[in-house]
Amino acid sequence: MNYLLMAQQQGQSQNPIVAFLPLVLLIVIFYFMLIRPQQKRAKQHRSMLSQLKAGDKVFTVGGIRGTVVAVDDSKIVLRVSDNTKISFNKSAIAGMLPGNDEP
Repeated sequence: MNYLLMAQQQGQSQNPIVAFLPLVLLIVIFYFMLIRPQQKRAKQHRSMLSQLKAGDKVFTVGGIRGTVVAVDDSKIVLRVSDNTKISFNKSAIAGMLPGNDEP
């Protein structure tokens, strides 16, 4: 009988912080596996958009490849063929093409 009473008392005397330790550990894992890498990619993308200049070869989120003709604060004009220029929002630019690829 005393053993049962002692086991109940030991279970109740556990620190409440220890009970939340698995939840805290899960949050830390999510931060380092999901949130932090996404923030790093977003920062690199913002940096790439701010450094665009005329002559850079880029592709859009819609898959259009072209050469940057003009850059404004919020828009970019791409030349997609000899006589075709298209204006895009800066946020539509997904990335830069390697220099040797033809748009």
